[in-house]
Amino acid sequence: MGLEYILLIALVFFLFIVLTSIIRIVPEYERLVVLALGKYAGTRGPGLTIIIPLLETARRVDLRERFLEIPRQTAISKDNTAIDIDFLVYYRVVNPKLSVLEVENVVAASLNIAATTLRAVIGDIELDDVLAKREGINDVLRVKLDEVTERWGLKVTRVEIREVEPPKSVQDAMNRQMSAERERRATVTRAEGERSAAIMVAEGEKQSAILRAEGERQSLVLRAEGERQAQVLLAQGRAAALEALFKEAKDIDEKTLMLQYMDALKSMGASAATKYVIPMELTGLANRLLNSISGAGGGAVSTNGSTEPKP
Repeated sequence: MGLEYILLIALVFFLFIVLTSIIRIVPEYERLVVLALGKYAGTRGPGLTIIIPLLETARRVDLRERFLEIPRQTAISKDNTAIDIDFLVYYRVVNPKLSVLEVENVVAASLNIAATTLRAVIGDIELDDVLAKREGINDVLRVKLDEVTERWGLKVTRVEIREVEPPKSVQDAMNRQMSAERERRATVTRAEGERSAAIMVAEGEKQSAILRAEGERQSLVLRAEGERQAQVLLAQGRAAALEALFKEAKDIDEKTLMLQYMDALKSMGASAATKYVIPMELTGLANRLLNSISGAGGGAVSTNGSTEPKP
């Protein structure tokens, strides 16, 4: 019973090995490249796949996107500067048959061709462009790698340069250049600020002068307008006074005027002055007044005091 039990276990184990070698479960992201007696017999999967032992061999191929980490490479730029660069290459298998039949180790081959392509691309670019145009270099590398790996059934989807390290002397020169550039920008910014401030101050003074002149002009206009209105009112007042005086004066006769002159002479006689100035109008007015009086009494009175009979 013990020997039979051992044989039974060995048989079960053998059957399990045979079945696992015959029946393969292929995931969705993998394919089996099958060779029958050394010849290509097709690509199988996904799902349950049967492989005939001893007659067929199968090799799994992963169809997922993967990446290659290219170790640091030293490349010489167009201006003869040594640069250390490391980058990543993203790829995926689009033709499992070619990836197995056309190249022994597709990953190793892609790794080597990526390093060679990098040196060729960097050799055509100057150092400044290598540092400033990484996206362009990534695109060039992707296109060139894809052209080579296409015959191996690979599709290069993306290339990313991770780090570019120039020589120490170049780094020191770049640092000095960056410092000088920052100082230049600071000087330009400061000068631009001072210029803008001066422009704003001048503009403010200009606006202030304009407003001040406008205020003075308006003040002069208002003052002139006030003086004009005052002159108009003064002239109107004088005209009204003269008009009123004229209205009053035209009703005054010679007798009233003579009486006013007499009052004035009386006031002058009461003063302490020894000389008097008598206007000529007073003599004529006195003659007319005496003539009117004598006419009323029946004779004319001359200026020398004589009385002539009325005819």
